[in-house]
Amino acid sequence: MSVFDGLKGKAGELKDKATELVGGNADKIKGGIDHAGKFVDQKTGGKYSDKIGNFQTKASEAVDKVDRKEGPGTGTEPGQTPPAV
Repeated sequence: MSVFDGLKGKAGELKDKATELVGGNADKIKGGIDHAGKFVDQKTGGKYSDKIGNFQTKASEAVDKVDRKEGPGTGTEPGQTPPAV
């Protein structure tokens, strides 16, 4: 087994764990994204409001996307990394 095979396996495990954690905490994560965005916007005096808003939207969409998945290892997602053997 090459080093890259080992890394692929670890990346797959991390992805599965992240999917599992997001699945049960999506609302909390999205609340944290909103809170962090407001904090940064306040500290920058609103100078980057549009960029912060775009980031918040994309981050929330990513959480929703992960939350909608059927779960790790189902093989239904395009481009999914197969498990290491």
